[in-house]
Amino acid sequence: MGGGQRRTTQNQTTSSASSSCWSHFWSSALRTKPLGSPLEVAVRTNSGDGLVRRLGMFDLILLGVGASIGAGIFVVTGTVAHDAGPGVTISFILAGVSCVLNALCYAELASRFPAVVGGAYLYTYTAFNELTAFLVFAQLMLDYHIGAASIARSLASYVVTILELFPIFKENIPDWIGHGGQKFLGGAISINVLAPVLLVLLTVILCRGVGESAAVNSFMTATKVIIVIIVIFAGAFEVDTSNWTPFAPDGFKPILTGATVVFFAYVGFDAVANSAEESKRPQRDLPIGIIGSLLICITLYIGVCLVITGMLPYYLLGEDAPLANAFTSKGLKFVSILISVGAVAGLTTTLLVGLYVQSRLYLGLGRDGLLPSVFARVHPRCHTPIHSQVWVGIVAAALAGLFNVHILSHILSVGSLTGYSVVAACVVALRLKDKASSQVSSSTWREGVICLLIVACGGFSAGLCYRFSVSIVFLVVAVVVAILAMGALCFRQVYADLPGFSCPGVPIVPATCIFFNMFLFAQIHHEAWVRFVILCIITVGIYAFYGQYHVDPSSEETIIYHRMSGEERLIVKLHH
Repeated sequence: MGGGQRRTTQNQTTSSASSSCWSHFWSSALRTKPLGSPLEVAVRTNSGDGLVRRLGMFDLILLGVGASIGAGIFVVTGTVAHDAGPGVTISFILAGVSCVLNALCYAELASRFPAVVGGAYLYTYTAFNELTAFLVFAQLMLDYHIGAASIARSLASYVVTILELFPIFKENIPDWIGHGGQKFLGGAISINVLAPVLLVLLTVILCRGVGESAAVNSFMTATKVIIVIIVIFAGAFEVDTSNWTPFAPDGFKPILTGATVVFFAYVGFDAVANSAEESKRPQRDLPIGIIGSLLICITLYIGVCLVITGMLPYYLLGEDAPLANAFTSKGLKFVSILISVGAVAGLTTTLLVGLYVQSRLYLGLGRDGLLPSVFARVHPRCHTPIHSQVWVGIVAAALAGLFNVHILSHILSVGSLTGYSVVAACVVALRLKDKASSQVSSSTWREGVICLLIVACGGFSAGLCYRFSVSIVFLVVAVVVAILAMGALCFRQVYADLPGFSCPGVPIVPATCIFFNMFLFAQIHHEAWVRFVILCIITVGIYAFYGQYHVDPSSEETIIYHRMSGEERLIVKLHH
């Protein structure tokens, strides 16, 4: 009898403990970060030294351009033109317009939020909850890690190509130095020495300070843009306008498919949002940097598209190096050398900015406690998160040096599409308010979020119908459902007006972004969907066993930024 009572008591205790753990998990997961004023905000840190505001408006524009335009401008333009014909120009315009809409959402949040690191993670933490923010961080970070390693390998290959222009190096550089890599275990291991060396050099530059890294980025980005402009003008004199006819040889579908491909050529402008804490005038300069850099990229891409399709008939363009082939066919071999130099400059800036953004995201999570506090430490002299930066460099160097990460490229872009969609949803969620007051009730907020989810599902369903050529009836139904959800957002909800930069057309513009991003999500490789689900499960596990127990909303040491007399002054206030 006594034993039965003890077993009953133990079962009740176990059930109570399980219920308590579950309750603690959800209460933690649904926490949000309060939105402080952008003119005065406290930021947790684990040292008495913070980041330094050294980036001006021009630096931010170059940062965005450097992150967006890599070697792809010399390759992807011709590759898509091979299928879409001269209509590839329309593909880049459509993708550019979509990215501009996403950029408007980023610009509003960048000007509205306190000038601190975090970007999409910070916006999600404030608009939705802690767990969703952690999931967004994980998806973005895997993209960044694999992307950095892949870019480093491409950069090593281009460096070797340039070195082989000199007779002393021609055909004397082994594969394990930089070209591809020396394969072992059936290709599972692929040794590449030069890629990690390049990553170490860039990591050292980033560790020395944002001023030094910004100077390198500005020089390399300027070099890259000048080379692209030279290529455009040199090719313009070789254009035969008859090559632009027919403009869309296979109709509109290849143009639309091309737009889904080249969308990722613009990805990178969001890096500007992660430099908020190092921007001199963040509320003014961040929106300009985000939108300005994107407009420059759109202009350069359109120029290259018009030149490459005008120099050669689209069906004669090569797959691997279409732009270089076009100039070689016209007897302009020196331009091919310029293209190689431009590719090196483009990949260097893309890699530099990618490593920079990763370290700032780790810094933000280290401050919040979702990651170990070592990631939150800022060097007192260099004013950079050295521990985060070194960690990012080690991960990228290990991946680039040991594995052929190019084969993983088809699972990329999930993080970017996820981040862009959530940022657009944040704009709507943070603008919602009740008709009778400036605050928003939980029922109003839930209804708005449900409408956004319906728009996202409609976009994904429409994308699947388009991808698998399902009956147009199902495609129309998906679009109509999404439009009805947008209508509910327009006519059943009220939105607050904000001071400073505001995204126009709320909620239509953000909802359109979500629809198109999810449409693109349906076009990517199915293995990327598997990666999305698996990484979400792993992230929830990490949060359940570590993150929820280490997040500390209070802080004994706070950095407070004040805007005074038109300038940013930093005041360190210690609370004991």
